[in-house]
Amino acid sequence: MNWGTINKVYLLGIGGIGMSALARYFMSKGMPVFGYDRTPSPLTSSLITEGAHISFTDQESAVNEVLNDPHTLYIYTPAIPQNNQILNLLKQKQKKLYKRSEILGFLSKEYQSIGIAGTHGKTTVTSITAHIMNTSHLGCQAFLGGISKNYQSNLITHPSSKWMVVEADEYDRSFLKLFPKIALITSMDADHLDIYDTHQNLIDTFKEFISQIKDDGSCIINHRLRSHFDGNSHYLSYALDDQEADFYASDIKLIHHKYHFTFNHPHGEIHDMVLQMPGLINLENTIAACSTAIIAGAKEEEIRAAISTFKGIKRRMELIVSNDQTIYYDDYAHHPEEINASIKSLAAIYPNKKLTVVFQPHLFSRTQDFAKEFARSLDLADDIILLDIYPAREEPIEGITSRSILELMTNKSHILLTKEELIPHLNNIKPQLLLTIGAGDIDRFVEPLKNNFE
Repeated sequence: MNWGTINKVYLLGIGGIGMSALARYFMSKGMPVFGYDRTPSPLTSSLITEGAHISFTDQESAVNEVLNDPHTLYIYTPAIPQNNQILNLLKQKQKKLYKRSEILGFLSKEYQSIGIAGTHGKTTVTSITAHIMNTSHLGCQAFLGGISKNYQSNLITHPSSKWMVVEADEYDRSFLKLFPKIALITSMDADHLDIYDTHQNLIDTFKEFISQIKDDGSCIINHRLRSHFDGNSHYLSYALDDQEADFYASDIKLIHHKYHFTFNHPHGEIHDMVLQMPGLINLENTIAACSTAIIAGAKEEEIRAAISTFKGIKRRMELIVSNDQTIYYDDYAHHPEEINASIKSLAAIYPNKKLTVVFQPHLFSRTQDFAKEFARSLDLADDIILLDIYPAREEPIEGITSRSILELMTNKSHILLTKEELIPHLNNIKPQLLLTIGAGDIDRFVEPLKNNFE
Protein backbone atom coordinates (compact mmCIF):
# COMPACT_ATOMS: atom_id res chain seq x y z
CA MET A 1 0.00 0.00 0.00
CA ASN A 2 1.41 3.38 -1.05
CA TRP A 3 0.02 5.70 1.62
CA GLY A 4 1.56 8.72 -0.11
CA THR A 5 -0.96 8.55 -2.97
CA ILE A 6 -4.02 8.81 -0.66
CA ASN A 7 -5.82 12.16 -0.29
CA LYS A 8 -8.86 11.05 1.74
CA VAL A 9 -10.06 8.04 3.69
CA TYR A 10 -13.69 6.87 3.69
CA LEU A 11 -14.84 4.29 6.25
CA LEU A 12 -18.15 2.47 5.78
CA GLY A 13 -19.22 1.57 9.30
CA ILE A 14 -16.96 4.16 10.92
CA GLY A 15 -18.73 3.91 14.29
CA GLY A 16 -17.59 0.33 14.92
CA ILE A 17 -14.91 -0.16 17.52
CA GLY A 18 -12.35 -1.49 15.04
CA MET A 19 -13.18 0.95 12.26
CA SER A 20 -13.06 3.97 14.57
CA ALA A 21 -9.51 3.04 15.62
CA LEU A 22 -8.48 3.11 11.95
CA ALA A 23 -10.22 6.47 11.54
CA ARG A 24 -8.23 7.85 14.46
CA TYR A 25 -5.01 6.43 13.04
CA PHE A 26 -5.45 8.16 9.69
CA MET A 27 -6.47 11.42 11.38
CA SER A 28 -3.29 11.20 13.48
CA LYS A 29 -1.40 11.10 10.17
CA GLY A 30 -3.13 14.29 9.02
CA MET A 31 -5.46 12.65 6.48
CA PRO A 32 -9.04 13.91 6.01
CA VAL A 33 -11.38 11.16 7.22
CA PHE A 34 -14.99 10.66 6.10
CA GLY A 35 -17.46 7.92 6.94
CA TYR A 36 -20.96 6.53 7.34
CA ASP A 37 -22.67 4.76 10.20
CA ARG A 38 -26.27 3.78 10.79
CA THR A 39 -26.87 5.74 13.99
CA PRO A 40 -25.04 8.36 16.07
CA SER A 41 -23.27 7.13 19.18
CA PRO A 42 -20.83 8.45 21.79
CA LEU A 43 -18.03 7.02 19.61
CA THR A 44 -19.15 8.82 16.45
CA SER A 45 -19.58 12.03 18.48
CA SER A 46 -15.98 11.71 19.67
CA LEU A 47 -14.76 11.14 16.10
CA ILE A 48 -16.63 14.22 14.85
CA THR A 49 -15.08 16.28 17.67
CA GLU A 50 -11.66 14.96 16.60
CA GLY A 51 -12.26 16.07 13.01
CA ALA A 52 -14.01 13.23 11.15
CA HIS A 53 -16.83 14.00 8.70
CA ILE A 54 -19.60 11.48 9.38
CA SER A 55 -22.98 10.96 7.71
CA PHE A 56 -25.82 8.85 9.08
CA THR A 57 -27.72 8.81 5.77
CA ASP A 58 -27.43 5.72 3.57
CA GLN A 59 -27.69 7.42 0.18
CA GLU A 60 -25.49 8.53 -2.70
CA SER A 61 -25.32 12.19 -1.65
CA ALA A 62 -23.50 11.15 1.52
CA VAL A 63 -20.40 10.18 -0.48
CA ASN A 64 -20.33 12.89 -3.15
CA GLU A 65 -17.37 14.65 -1.54
CA VAL A 66 -15.11 11.59 -1.71
CA LEU A 67 -16.40 10.05 -4.96
CA ASN A 68 -14.99 12.97 -6.94
CA ASP A 69 -11.47 12.31 -5.64
CA PRO A 70 -9.77 9.35 -7.37
CA HIS A 71 -7.26 9.16 -4.51
CA THR A 72 -9.76 8.16 -1.83
CA LEU A 73 -9.08 5.02 0.20
CA TYR A 74 -12.32 3.09 0.85
CA ILE A 75 -12.51 0.77 3.87
CA TYR A 76 -15.55 -1.24 4.98
CA THR A 77 -16.46 -3.61 7.76
CA PRO A 78 -18.04 -7.04 7.05
CA ALA A 79 -20.72 -6.03 9.58
CA ILE A 80 -22.22 -3.70 6.93
CA PRO A 81 -25.37 -5.35 5.44
CA GLN A 82 -25.14 -6.36 1.79
CA ASN A 83 -28.17 -4.20 0.94
CA ASN A 84 -26.41 -1.01 2.11
CA GLN A 85 -26.90 1.59 -0.64
CA ILE A 86 -23.49 3.23 -0.22
CA LEU A 87 -21.73 -0.14 -0.36
CA ASN A 88 -23.54 -1.06 -3.57
CA LEU A 89 -22.89 2.37 -5.07
CA LEU A 90 -19.15 2.03 -4.45
CA LYS A 91 -19.22 -1.43 -6.04
CA GLN A 92 -21.18 -0.07 -9.00
CA LYS A 93 -18.60 2.73 -9.41
CA GLN A 94 -15.93 -0.02 -9.33
CA LYS A 95 -14.13 1.55 -6.39
CA LYS A 96 -11.46 -0.60 -4.76
CA LEU A 97 -12.87 -1.62 -1.37
CA TYR A 98 -10.62 -2.82 1.43
CA LYS A 99 -11.73 -4.72 4.51
CA ARG A 100 -10.57 -3.33 7.83
CA SER A 101 -8.48 -6.48 8.31
CA GLU A 102 -6.64 -5.87 5.02
CA ILE A 103 -5.63 -2.36 6.12
CA LEU A 104 -4.41 -3.72 9.46
CA GLY A 105 -2.47 -6.34 7.51
CA PHE A 106 -0.76 -3.63 5.43
CA LEU A 107 0.07 -1.62 8.55
CA SER A 108 1.37 -4.66 10.46
CA LYS A 109 4.00 -5.24 7.75
CA GLU A 110 5.54 -1.87 8.61
CA TYR A 111 6.05 -2.86 12.27
CA GLN A 112 6.95 -5.79 14.47
CA SER A 113 3.44 -6.79 15.40
CA ILE A 114 1.90 -8.52 18.39
CA GLY A 115 -1.39 -10.21 17.44
CA ILE A 116 -3.77 -11.13 20.27
CA ALA A 117 -6.44 -13.65 19.20
CA GLY A 118 -9.18 -15.62 20.93
CA THR A 119 -12.93 -16.05 21.03
CA HIS A 120 -12.94 -14.06 24.27
CA GLY A 121 -10.47 -12.12 26.37
CA LYS A 122 -8.59 -10.62 23.44
CA THR A 123 -9.68 -7.00 24.00
CA THR A 124 -8.55 -7.07 27.62
CA VAL A 125 -5.24 -8.79 26.81
CA THR A 126 -4.60 -6.43 23.88
CA SER A 127 -5.32 -3.36 25.99
CA ILE A 128 -3.09 -4.44 28.89
CA THR A 129 -0.29 -5.47 26.51
CA ALA A 130 -0.52 -2.11 24.74
CA HIS A 131 -0.39 -0.23 28.05
CA ILE A 132 2.70 -2.14 29.18
CA MET A 133 4.43 -1.58 25.83
CA ASN A 134 3.44 2.08 25.60
CA THR A 135 4.68 2.94 29.09
CA SER A 136 7.89 0.94 28.61
CA HIS A 137 11.03 1.93 26.71
CA LEU A 138 9.65 -0.01 23.70
CA GLY A 139 6.55 2.06 22.95
CA CYS A 140 3.92 0.89 20.45
CA GLN A 141 1.15 1.65 18.04
CA ALA A 142 -2.01 -0.15 19.17
CA PHE A 143 -5.43 -0.87 17.67
CA LEU A 144 -7.78 -1.90 20.48
CA GLY A 145 -11.21 -3.54 20.41
CA GLY A 146 -12.41 -1.39 23.31
CA ILE A 147 -11.93 2.05 24.82
CA SER A 148 -8.96 2.05 27.20
CA LYS A 149 -9.74 4.08 30.31
CA ASN A 150 -6.08 5.10 30.53
CA TYR A 151 -6.16 6.74 27.10
CA GLN A 152 -9.91 7.32 26.59
CA SER A 153 -9.35 5.87 23.13
CA ASN A 154 -9.09 2.63 21.14
CA LEU A 155 -5.89 3.86 19.47
CA ILE A 156 -2.40 4.38 20.88
CA THR A 157 0.24 6.02 18.68
CA HIS A 158 3.99 6.43 19.17
CA PRO A 159 6.25 8.58 16.98
CA SER A 160 9.11 6.11 16.63
CA SER A 161 8.26 2.67 18.07
CA LYS A 162 8.82 -0.34 15.81
CA TRP A 163 6.08 -2.28 17.64
CA MET A 164 2.38 -2.59 16.81
CA VAL A 165 -0.16 -4.30 19.09
CA VAL A 166 -3.35 -5.40 17.38
CA GLU A 167 -6.47 -7.34 18.30
CA ALA A 168 -6.55 -10.26 15.86
CA ASP A 169 -10.23 -10.82 15.14
CA GLU A 170 -11.37 -14.31 14.15
CA TYR A 171 -14.72 -13.11 12.77
CA ASP A 172 -14.80 -13.52 8.98
CA ARG A 173 -11.27 -15.02 9.29
CA SER A 174 -9.96 -11.44 9.46
CA PHE A 175 -6.84 -12.36 11.45
CA LEU A 176 -5.44 -14.34 8.52
CA LYS A 177 -4.36 -10.96 7.08
CA LEU A 178 -1.81 -10.64 9.91
CA PHE A 179 1.73 -12.04 10.02
CA PRO A 180 2.83 -11.26 13.59
CA LYS A 181 6.19 -11.41 15.31
CA ILE A 182 4.42 -12.53 18.51
CA ALA A 183 0.96 -14.16 18.56
CA LEU A 184 -1.14 -15.16 21.55
CA ILE A 185 -4.36 -17.20 21.71
CA THR A 186 -6.62 -16.81 24.74
CA SER A 187 -9.41 -19.23 23.78
CA MET A 188 -10.93 -21.18 20.91
CA ASP A 189 -14.48 -21.85 22.11
CA ALA A 190 -17.18 -22.43 19.53
CA ASP A 191 -18.43 -19.11 18.16
CA HIS A 192 -19.24 -17.45 14.82
CA LEU A 193 -20.64 -20.75 13.57
CA ASP A 194 -22.48 -18.73 10.90
CA ILE A 195 -18.99 -18.24 9.43
CA TYR A 196 -17.19 -21.45 10.41
CA ASP A 197 -20.04 -23.98 10.37
CA THR A 198 -18.25 -26.27 12.87
CA HIS A 199 -16.10 -25.78 15.95
CA GLN A 200 -13.30 -27.78 14.34
CA ASN A 201 -13.20 -25.39 11.38
CA LEU A 202 -12.73 -22.51 13.79
CA ILE A 203 -9.91 -24.34 15.61
CA ASP A 204 -8.21 -25.14 12.29
CA THR A 205 -8.34 -21.46 11.32
CA PHE A 206 -6.69 -20.47 14.61
CA LYS A 207 -3.94 -22.97 13.81
CA GLU A 208 -3.56 -21.37 10.39
CA PHE A 209 -3.17 -17.99 12.09
CA ILE A 210 -0.43 -19.45 14.29
CA SER A 211 1.34 -20.80 11.21
CA GLN A 212 1.70 -17.22 9.93
CA ILE A 213 3.98 -16.13 12.78
CA LYS A 214 7.32 -14.92 11.47
CA ASP A 215 10.12 -17.52 11.49
CA ASP A 216 11.95 -15.77 14.35
CA GLY A 217 8.71 -15.09 16.24
CA SER A 218 6.97 -16.53 19.29
CA CYS A 219 3.66 -18.28 19.87
CA ILE A 220 1.89 -18.16 23.25
CA ILE A 221 -1.27 -20.13 24.01
CA ASN A 222 -3.57 -20.50 26.98
CA HIS A 223 -2.35 -23.61 28.83
CA ARG A 224 -5.86 -25.10 28.57
CA LEU A 225 -5.46 -25.25 24.78
CA ARG A 226 -2.28 -27.35 24.75
CA SER A 227 -4.10 -30.56 23.71
CA HIS A 228 -4.94 -28.88 20.39
CA PHE A 229 -1.24 -28.31 19.72
CA ASP A 230 0.17 -31.75 20.55
CA GLY A 231 3.29 -32.40 18.52
CA ASN A 232 4.04 -28.69 18.20
CA SER A 233 6.79 -27.81 20.66
CA HIS A 234 7.22 -24.27 19.30
CA TYR A 235 4.90 -22.55 21.71
CA LEU A 236 4.89 -21.18 25.24
CA SER A 237 1.84 -21.32 27.47
CA TYR A 238 0.27 -19.11 30.14
CA ALA A 239 -2.20 -19.89 32.91
CA LEU A 240 -3.76 -18.27 35.95
CA ASP A 241 -1.87 -20.33 38.51
CA ASP A 242 -0.93 -23.65 36.85
CA GLN A 243 2.79 -24.11 37.50
CA GLU A 244 3.12 -26.38 34.45
CA ALA A 245 2.65 -23.31 32.26
CA ASP A 246 5.59 -21.11 31.23
CA PHE A 247 3.87 -18.00 32.62
CA TYR A 248 1.59 -18.03 35.67
CA ALA A 249 0.66 -16.17 38.88
CA SER A 250 1.47 -17.27 42.42
CA ASP A 251 0.89 -15.84 45.91
CA ILE A 252 -2.49 -14.50 44.76
CA LYS A 253 -4.30 -12.38 47.35
CA LEU A 254 -7.48 -10.30 46.95
CA ILE A 255 -7.13 -7.18 49.12
CA HIS A 256 -9.76 -4.41 48.90
CA HIS A 257 -10.93 -5.73 45.49
CA LYS A 258 -7.37 -5.60 44.10
CA TYR A 259 -5.26 -8.64 43.20
CA HIS A 260 -1.76 -8.83 44.66
CA PHE A 261 0.40 -11.53 43.07
CA THR A 262 3.77 -12.68 41.74
CA PHE A 263 4.24 -13.08 37.99
CA ASN A 264 6.34 -16.14 37.13
CA HIS A 265 8.11 -16.37 33.76
CA PRO A 266 10.80 -18.69 32.35
CA HIS A 267 13.65 -16.43 33.46
CA GLY A 268 12.45 -15.29 36.87
CA GLU A 269 9.67 -13.70 38.92
CA ILE A 270 8.17 -10.24 39.26
CA HIS A 271 7.03 -9.68 42.83
CA ASP A 272 4.63 -7.10 44.30
CA MET A 273 2.31 -6.98 41.29
CA VAL A 274 -1.06 -5.24 41.87
CA LEU A 275 -4.05 -5.35 39.52
CA GLN A 276 -7.03 -3.02 39.94
CA MET A 277 -9.45 -4.98 37.70
CA PRO A 278 -11.86 -7.41 39.41
CA GLY A 279 -12.27 -11.07 38.50
CA LEU A 280 -9.84 -13.97 38.26
CA ILE A 281 -10.43 -14.06 34.50
CA ASN A 282 -8.88 -10.60 34.30
CA LEU A 283 -5.92 -11.75 36.36
CA GLU A 284 -5.44 -14.57 33.85
CA ASN A 285 -5.70 -12.02 31.02
CA THR A 286 -3.04 -9.96 32.78
CA ILE A 287 -0.69 -12.95 32.89
CA ALA A 288 -1.22 -13.31 29.12
CA ALA A 289 -0.39 -9.64 28.54
CA CYS A 290 2.70 -9.76 30.73
CA SER A 291 3.95 -12.81 28.81
CA THR A 292 3.74 -11.03 25.45
CA ALA A 293 5.38 -7.89 26.82
CA ILE A 294 8.30 -9.69 28.43
CA ILE A 295 8.98 -11.64 25.21
CA ALA A 296 8.93 -8.34 23.31
CA GLY A 297 11.60 -7.03 25.69
CA ALA A 298 9.78 -4.98 28.32
CA LYS A 299 11.69 -4.77 31.60
CA GLU A 300 10.40 -6.29 34.83
CA GLU A 301 10.05 -2.95 36.61
CA GLU A 302 8.20 -1.52 33.58
CA ILE A 303 5.72 -4.41 33.67
CA ARG A 304 5.12 -4.03 37.41
CA ALA A 305 4.53 -0.27 37.10
CA ALA A 306 2.22 -0.62 34.09
CA ILE A 307 -0.03 -3.23 35.71
CA SER A 308 -0.46 -1.08 38.83
CA THR A 309 -1.59 1.89 36.71
CA PHE A 310 -3.88 0.04 34.29
CA LYS A 311 -7.40 1.40 34.81
CA GLY A 312 -9.33 -1.08 32.68
CA ILE A 313 -11.46 -0.93 29.55
CA LYS A 314 -14.90 0.53 29.11
CA ARG A 315 -17.54 -2.21 29.08
CA ARG A 316 -15.10 -4.83 30.36
CA MET A 317 -16.36 -5.51 33.90
CA GLU A 318 -16.59 -1.74 34.34
CA LEU A 319 -17.77 -0.41 37.70
CA ILE A 320 -20.36 2.29 36.94
CA VAL A 321 -22.00 2.99 40.31
CA SER A 322 -21.08 2.07 43.88
CA ASN A 323 -23.15 3.42 46.76
CA ASP A 324 -25.07 2.11 49.77
CA GLN A 325 -28.13 1.29 47.65
CA THR A 326 -26.74 -0.18 44.42
CA ILE A 327 -23.50 -1.48 42.94
CA TYR A 328 -23.66 -1.47 39.14
CA TYR A 329 -21.25 -3.07 36.64
CA ASP A 330 -21.43 -3.15 32.84
CA ASP A 331 -19.73 -5.81 30.71
CA TYR A 332 -19.42 -6.68 27.01
CA ALA A 333 -19.94 -10.43 27.64
CA HIS A 334 -21.95 -11.98 24.80
CA HIS A 335 -20.80 -15.61 24.73
CA PRO A 336 -21.91 -18.19 27.34
CA GLU A 337 -18.35 -18.68 28.64
CA GLU A 338 -17.90 -14.91 29.08
CA ILE A 339 -21.22 -14.59 30.90
CA ASN A 340 -20.24 -17.49 33.13
CA ALA A 341 -16.95 -15.77 34.04
CA SER A 342 -18.59 -12.37 34.63
CA ILE A 343 -21.31 -13.69 36.96
CA LYS A 344 -18.89 -15.87 38.93
CA SER A 345 -16.46 -12.94 39.32
CA LEU A 346 -19.10 -10.64 40.83
CA ALA A 347 -20.52 -13.42 43.01
CA ALA A 348 -17.03 -13.99 44.44
CA ILE A 349 -16.44 -10.29 45.11
CA TYR A 350 -19.91 -9.64 46.59
CA PRO A 351 -20.99 -12.98 48.10
CA ASN A 352 -23.69 -11.41 50.29
CA LYS A 353 -25.44 -9.35 47.62
CA LYS A 354 -28.30 -10.42 45.39
CA LEU A 355 -27.16 -10.26 41.75
CA THR A 356 -29.53 -9.02 39.05
CA VAL A 357 -28.34 -9.57 35.46
CA VAL A 358 -29.72 -7.78 32.40
CA PHE A 359 -28.74 -9.57 29.19
CA GLN A 360 -29.28 -8.51 25.59
CA PRO A 361 -28.47 -11.47 23.30
CA HIS A 362 -26.31 -10.55 20.28
CA LEU A 363 -27.22 -12.15 16.92
CA PHE A 364 -30.00 -14.58 16.08
CA SER A 365 -27.48 -17.18 14.89
CA ARG A 366 -25.51 -17.11 18.14
CA THR A 367 -28.74 -17.41 20.14
CA GLN A 368 -29.78 -20.38 18.01
CA ASP A 369 -26.39 -22.08 18.41
CA PHE A 370 -26.00 -21.53 22.17
CA ALA A 371 -29.48 -21.10 23.70
CA LYS A 372 -28.92 -23.99 26.12
CA GLU A 373 -25.46 -22.70 27.13
CA PHE A 374 -26.79 -19.15 27.61
CA ALA A 375 -29.54 -20.50 29.86
CA ARG A 376 -27.04 -22.46 31.94
CA SER A 377 -24.76 -19.44 32.43
CA LEU A 378 -27.59 -17.03 33.26
CA ASP A 379 -28.99 -19.50 35.79
CA LEU A 380 -26.02 -18.56 38.00
CA ALA A 381 -27.55 -15.13 38.70
CA ASP A 382 -30.23 -14.48 41.31
CA ASP A 383 -32.55 -12.49 39.04
CA ILE A 384 -32.38 -12.42 35.24
CA ILE A 385 -33.84 -9.83 32.88
CA LEU A 386 -33.73 -10.65 29.16
CA LEU A 387 -34.07 -8.01 26.43
CA ASP A 388 -34.87 -8.72 22.79
CA ILE A 389 -32.07 -10.01 20.54
CA TYR A 390 -29.83 -7.36 18.98
CA PRO A 391 -29.72 -8.38 15.29
CA ALA A 392 -26.56 -6.48 14.20
CA ARG A 393 -25.89 -7.64 10.63
CA GLU A 394 -28.51 -10.43 10.60
CA GLU A 395 -32.07 -10.96 9.48
CA PRO A 396 -34.40 -12.69 12.01
CA ILE A 397 -34.42 -16.50 12.18
CA GLU A 398 -37.91 -17.96 12.49
CA GLY A 399 -38.63 -19.23 16.00
CA ILE A 400 -35.46 -17.73 17.53
CA THR A 401 -36.08 -15.02 20.13
CA SER A 402 -34.87 -14.24 23.64
CA ARG A 403 -37.65 -16.51 24.84
CA SER A 404 -35.64 -19.39 23.31
CA ILE A 405 -33.16 -18.87 26.17
CA LEU A 406 -35.70 -18.08 28.86
CA GLU A 407 -37.63 -21.32 28.31
CA LEU A 408 -34.47 -23.39 28.91
CA MET A 409 -33.59 -21.77 32.24
CA THR A 410 -34.04 -23.64 35.50
CA ASN A 411 -33.88 -20.44 37.58
CA LYS A 412 -37.46 -19.19 37.35
CA SER A 413 -36.64 -15.72 38.72
CA HIS A 414 -36.55 -14.30 35.21
CA ILE A 415 -38.46 -11.86 33.06
CA LEU A 416 -38.48 -10.76 29.41
CA LEU A 417 -38.72 -6.98 28.95
CA THR A 418 -38.68 -4.41 26.19
CA LYS A 419 -36.05 -1.65 26.35
CA GLU A 420 -38.77 0.82 27.35
CA GLU A 421 -39.77 -1.33 30.33
CA LEU A 422 -36.22 -1.84 31.69
CA ILE A 423 -35.57 1.30 33.74
CA PRO A 424 -39.06 1.43 35.34
CA HIS A 425 -38.69 -2.25 36.28
CA LEU A 426 -35.23 -1.68 37.83
CA ASN A 427 -36.58 1.32 39.75
CA ASN A 428 -39.29 -0.94 41.10
CA ILE A 429 -37.05 -3.84 42.23
CA LYS A 430 -34.10 -1.66 43.39
CA PRO A 431 -31.27 -4.17 42.72
CA GLN A 432 -28.46 -4.52 45.26
CA LEU A 433 -25.92 -5.67 42.65
CA LEU A 434 -26.64 -5.07 38.98
CA LEU A 435 -24.80 -6.34 35.89
CA THR A 436 -25.74 -5.34 32.34
CA ILE A 437 -24.19 -7.56 29.66
CA GLY A 438 -24.23 -7.81 25.88
CA ALA A 439 -22.49 -6.68 22.70
CA GLY A 440 -25.43 -4.87 21.08
CA ASP A 441 -26.73 -1.43 22.04
CA ILE A 442 -27.34 -2.25 25.70
CA ASP A 443 -24.47 0.17 26.40
CA ARG A 444 -26.94 2.99 25.62
CA PHE A 445 -28.46 2.26 29.04
CA VAL A 446 -25.22 2.83 30.96
CA GLU A 447 -25.50 6.62 31.33
CA PRO A 448 -29.26 6.65 32.10
CA LEU A 449 -28.81 3.90 34.69
CA LYS A 450 -25.78 5.66 36.16
CA ASN A 451 -27.79 8.87 36.57
CA ASN A 452 -30.72 6.85 37.91
CA PHE A 453 -28.77 5.06 40.65
CA GLU A 454 -26.56 7.99 41.63
